[in-house]
Amino acid sequence: MIKQYIKQIAAFTARNIKLFFKDKGTLIGALIAPLIIMMLYALFLHRVFLQTFDGMFGGITLSANTVNGLVASYEVSSVLAVCCVTVAFVANMNMVTDKVSGARADITVTPAKGHVLVLGYYFATAVVTLAICYIAMIVGLCYIAGMGWAMSVSEVFAAVLDVFLTVMFGTALSSVICYFLKSQGAVSAVSTIVSSVYGFICGAYYPISQFSAGMANTIMCLPGTYCTGLLRTHFMGGYAELMTAEGAPKAAVDGLLGGFDVKLSFFGSDVKVWAMYLVVVCAVIALIAVFVLINVLNKKRNTKV
Repeated sequence: MIKQYIKQIAAFTARNIKLFFKDKGTLIGALIAPLIIMMLYALFLHRVFLQTFDGMFGGITLSANTVNGLVASYEVSSVLAVCCVTVAFVANMNMVTDKVSGARADITVTPAKGHVLVLGYYFATAVVTLAICYIAMIVGLCYIAGMGWAMSVSEVFAAVLDVFLTVMFGTALSSVICYFLKSQGAVSAVSTIVSSVYGFICGAYYPISQFSAGMANTIMCLPGTYCTGLLRTHFMGGYAELMTAEGAPKAAVDGLLGGFDVKLSFFGSDVKVWAMYLVVVCAVIALIAVFVLINVLNKKRNTKV
């Protein structure tokens, strides 16, 4: 029974993945979006960030590799923090398309249980989003290596885990929101809104430390903020030792890390890395539970009707 259940989930997941990759326009759009953002950072904002970082150390001059690598790590972590969520909305298009075309109603006639559909949509979205985001991560790591590398092997593996958890969060969030959408136009509109707003409320586009105290504490209540914090910590944390070794005062280094969300503070208390992991994992579990619950309740309501 369990073996058959797993086969059904795997088959439905594979079906959704094939449908996504079959749509070349959607695939190319989802794939190049994070790469374009990364390119825009590199071409237009890199110099601005360089001036910002240089101005924080007074008369001390850091090596070009250290400063360029630090800026590149900030840019890559920003892009990944956003695209792990926004790409998930694009990858979840099949769930809405099946509603519009009536394919979902046809599938529910089959012996497959409702949980198969729920998990099939979730796993397919997660696989597609992971594939795209890990490609973006590889490109980002190559970009950082060209600018100035400071990440240890353990930090690279930690960043891989961070991307995985952020994608799981983005997939669960998009699944809950897209469940209530009933047209492809609605999905496109929501994706546009999320792409525009999410980067600010998770601290990816604008450091949380630059917001007012009330706004910063409000943003710190959102789980997406901790996804960004984890990516910042493992992409940028290795540069602290390099800056200190080159003569930068420890207070200035700590101020820079805090100012660019490498070290998060919630109501004046520093947030530990394990606490950030705990918040993200709990958020993913809670959102998946909500997604399953609304599907179960909707099925019961349809059965009564």
